[in-house]
Amino acid sequence: MRAALLRLRRTTGLPVAFGGLLHEVGRLRIAELTGAATVALRGLGISSGNGLGGKSIALARPCAVTDYRVARHISHEYDAAVAAEGLRSVVAVPVVVRREVRGVLYGALRGALPIGERVFDAAVSAARDVEQALVVRDEVRRLLSVTREPVAGPGAWEEVRAAHGELRALAPRIADPELREELLAACGRLAGAAEPAGEERLRPFPVALAPREVDVLACVAAGSTNATAAEALGLRPETVKGYLRAAMRKLGAATRLEAVVAARRAGLLP
Repeated sequence: MRAALLRLRRTTGLPVAFGGLLHEVGRLRIAELTGAATVALRGLGISSGNGLGGKSIALARPCAVTDYRVARHISHEYDAAVAAEGLRSVVAVPVVVRREVRGVLYGALRGALPIGERVFDAAVSAARDVEQALVVRDEVRRLLSVTREPVAGPGAWEEVRAAHGELRALAPRIADPELREELLAACGRLAGAAEPAGEERLRPFPVALAPREVDVLACVAAGSTNATAAEALGLRPETVKGYLRAAMRKLGAATRLEAVVAARRAGLLP
C-alpha cells in the first residue's frame, strides 16, 4: 500500500496520497499517508457509503470530487479531518480482489481543481498494483496452510509437492520480507520432509544449487515445460533452459527426470 501511494505521488505530482485496507466488511481504516501535513487522517475509520471513500467502497468503483467540502453527492461525516489537512480535490479508488473491495487508495490536492484523466488513470493503476499484491499474498497463505496439514497417502503428497512448486514460483514476487521468509522456510520444511510410504528412501548427498535453479526444478517436478515454467517464474524460456542445464550438471543428471530425482535425494525438493 505504501509503495503504491508513493508511486502515485511520484507519477502525478499529487501532494497527498493515503489509503488503507478493510479490517472488516464495509469498514476501512486509513493506515498509510504520504505527503500529509497533519495526523488528522491517520487511523480514521471509513464506513461503506459514508464520505468519498465510503461511496467508492459501496459502489466498488472510483469516485472523485473537485471540492470536497461543498460536494453534494457524498455525505460529510469526515469533513473535519479533511479540512484539517486542507484537502479540496480528492479521488478515491477501490482495491477490488475477486469482486470484493479490500481497500481504498486516495489522492488529493489542496486546491479545488478538477482531477485530470492522467491522475485518474495513475490512481487506478496504483490500486491495481495493490490488488495484485493481495492476490499473491492470499495465494501464499493458502499454500502455506497446505504445508501445515498432515500428509496422508501418495495423493496428498503430490498435492504438497505441487504446493512447494507454486510457493517457489511466488517467492520472488513477495515484497513483504517477513512473508517471504515464512514462505521460504515452509519450502525448506517440505524439501527436508521424508518420502511418503511406499517410495524408495534414498540417502541425501551434499549439493548446492542456486535458488533459481531450485525454482526451475520445482516447476519441472510439477510437470511444467520450459515455457510454462518461464511464465510462472517471470523468466524467458531460454533463461529457464540455462538454469535447468546448470542444475543437471551439478546434480550429475542426464535428463530432466534424473535431475528431479537427484534433487529429491539431496533434500532440495519434497
